Amino acid sequence: MSDMSFKQAKELVEKMEFSEIAIKKAVKNLETSANNFEKTLQAQEEIVSRIPRSDKKLSIMFFVVALNVGFLIGLLFGKFVL
Repeated sequence: MSDMSFKQAKELVEKMEFSEIAIKKAVKNLETSANNFEKTLQAQEEIVSRIPRSDKKLSIMFFVVALNVGFLIGLLFGKFVL
C-alpha cells in the first residue's frame, strides 16, 4: 500500500464518495418506500374494517326488499283472491 500513488489514492477516494452518494440515495428511496408501505397498510386496515359494516348494511337492505316484496304479494293476494 505504500507504493500507492497520489493518483490511485485520489481515484479510490472518488470511488468511495460515489459509493457514499449511492448508499445515501438508496437509503432515501428505502425510507420513501417504507412510508408508502405504511400508508398502504393503513388504507388496507380501513378497508378491512369497513367490510363487516357493508355486509351488515347489505343484509338489512336484503331484508327490507324481501319484506316489501312480501307486502306487495300479500296486497295482490288479498285484492284478487279474497
